[in-house]
Amino acid sequence: MYERLVAHGGKGVSVRQLGGNRAGEMRIARFLHNPKVTLGEMMSTVLARTCAQVAGRHVLAIQDTSALRVDEKGVGLSFHPVIAVDANAGTVLGLVDNFFLTRRGGERGSRKQRDFAEKDSRRWLDGAERASVLADAGAACVTVAEDREGDIYECFAFKPAKVEKLVRAAQDRHLADGTSLFSKADVWDEAGRMVVELPAAPGRKARSAELSVKFGTVEIVRPTNRKASCGLPKTITVTLVIGRESNRSDGEEPALWFLLTTHRVSDIADARRIIGFYRLRWTIEQLFRTMKTKGFDIEALRQEQDGPLEKLVSAILIAAVKVMQLVDEREGKARRPLSDVFDPDDQPALERVCQSLEGKTAKQKNPHPVGSLAYAAWIFARLGGWTGYYGKPGPIVMLRGLTQFHAIKHGWILRNV
Repeated sequence: MYERLVAHGGKGVSVRQLGGNRAGEMRIARFLHNPKVTLGEMMSTVLARTCAQVAGRHVLAIQDTSALRVDEKGVGLSFHPVIAVDANAGTVLGLVDNFFLTRRGGERGSRKQRDFAEKDSRRWLDGAERASVLADAGAACVTVAEDREGDIYECFAFKPAKVEKLVRAAQDRHLADGTSLFSKADVWDEAGRMVVELPAAPGRKARSAELSVKFGTVEIVRPTNRKASCGLPKTITVTLVIGRESNRSDGEEPALWFLLTTHRVSDIADARRIIGFYRLRWTIEQLFRTMKTKGFDIEALRQEQDGPLEKLVSAILIAAVKVMQLVDEREGKARRPLSDVFDPDDQPALERVCQSLEGKTAKQKNPHPVGSLAYAAWIFARLGGWTGYYGKPGPIVMLRGLTQFHAIKHGWILRNV
């Protein structure tokens, strides 16, 4: 399934294309409709592979929600993956879990009356609880990283003991000292500065930003609309790290991050590390980009919901994570073997394709050892249009190259037929 999904990546995905012929189409259709094939089993399988990679590492469990079939009112189906990323190297270790969220409409007016366990926002705590399995698998530390939607009082109060939490603050919360969260940006002293690279975003070009960094401990008061009977403490104590861009002079709005974490921050080095962890949250945005229009084009899927669609999206998610792992290893820093992602039987075809791609200059030679994942990543990047001279190949280029390779591999298999 993975090989066929990659072979059609960038060209849309349908059961007819994946099957290749009528018999193949029927096999995949039966797989997607088989009640014995469950989403839980698919996720348990990939989680076991991820757990095998985390021993001794500080792991970021990055989670976020992305729309799949959602109308202008927010009604429809979304998915919410949790991925494991090495906090120090920034490499994708694997998929942890994925949750599907169905919003049916007419629920907004009653959301404040419902218990937290009945709300859609419960998925953020579910993701943290699932990530705690990584600690059981031997991870040195597990930090759940989220954007502003994960800034929920219950997620701090009921956080699993085995994980830490890092989230961008979404609201100016009341503090026990009578002040508010965002006011600390003006009253705290600067602890130091750091330069970060901000990726391009809608309406914003990529740029370097110098951040003024401040940090301290805050005691957040329980929101007035929460019930004390639900076991919520009156206050929670967390660390606030503030990063404010200080060198904007072109009229654009400067970057400003209020980051809440359960990590202890003692000095400027700790604060910079927390900001670095938050910046790695962008990894999941790249994953969504790989899955959507410029990659696997999951928005165009026509399978029915409540079974087939969710299974196919889960399979695409697994494939997209592997594409991200290739991007991570394009420079060979982790020295991962080819067998981490691919069948070792692909090696002969890879070597032959590599010979056809290499040129006479040093930059046109594959610099990585045969049998390594980086060796394969170089080949896929070149097949995807990367020249070897400018920039670094991203996930879309890597996916194009994988698509080309699987077309070549098909001919390789048929060479003696």
